[in-house]
Amino acid sequence: MILRSFGPRYRIGRLLAATPTVTVAEALELARSGESAYVGVTGRIDAEEPFEDADHRPLVLRRTRLESRGARGWSAFEDSRESVAFEIHEGLDAIAVDGDVLSDGLVVVPRESNGVAGDLGERAPDGLPPTTPVRAIIEQVSSVEHAVVIGVPVVRGADGAAAMTAGRGRPLILTTLESDEAMRILARGSGRPRLVAALAGAGAVLLAAGLVWAGAGLVRSLVDGVASWLVPAVYAATPTPAQGGDPRSSGEGPGLVGEPGFALLVVAGIAIASIVITTLWIRLTADRETTSSGPARGERGR
Repeated sequence: MILRSFGPRYRIGRLLAATPTVTVAEALELARSGESAYVGVTGRIDAEEPFEDADHRPLVLRRTRLESRGARGWSAFEDSRESVAFEIHEGLDAIAVDGDVLSDGLVVVPRESNGVAGDLGERAPDGLPPTTPVRAIIEQVSSVEHAVVIGVPVVRGADGAAAMTAGRGRPLILTTLESDEAMRILARGSGRPRLVAALAGAGAVLLAAGLVWAGAGLVRSLVDGVASWLVPAVYAATPTPAQGGDPRSSGEGPGLVGEPGFALLVVAGIAIASIVITTLWIRLTADRETTSSGPARGERGR
């Protein structure tokens, strides 16, 4: 939910981070083959007829937005664009960029100035109080910069020239910044990305703790299963005590516990074994006594 609060910038950041990059030559081949692929290319910006800004820098694109601050934040009331045809060059290969469709996908260092609606004079919209805070945001691209352009390579025009444009339900993106700096511009210096990172870390810790807890429960279940297999359990006559099962109650005697049949067989076996052993002992001792006492009685008789 926090990431969704960034609006279109969240999607732009995801596309910048996840879109595969190809060479300009490969993008040209994709355009000629008619395959609709969303890819990125990297190269130097070049234009035949750039225009200059106030500092005499050669520009290929400039976007100026005027925004006013209301109860729900900043809202744009003027959005103007100046652009010329430009290309991305990589070695000897070049592919055009459809700058007319660049909107939220333009990620550059903005130039911002603040004031009030009264400073705009006739450019202020009707009904806007003169004391309303306003700001001007200028985003521009120079022909002396390197850029990353992400879009769909297509062939357009009768001359068969290829260009990068929006497609497949995704915007055209152009940035002249490194990936980390582009992400900071998209986040606009807010602390929300840190909060998202903290929540993601907490989620990972809780997930790990849950896995450890589940593993401990599984090990405990396995140990109990092995123990019950090695040492059979002994149950009472019924798994649950019967109502009025107290042997002291009238009309009831003590119930049998365990396996009474097996217990009776053991007792009977012990009795039989005792009888057999006793009988054999008596017979053996009687024979020895007869053998040893017979001659003595004869001698006394003589």
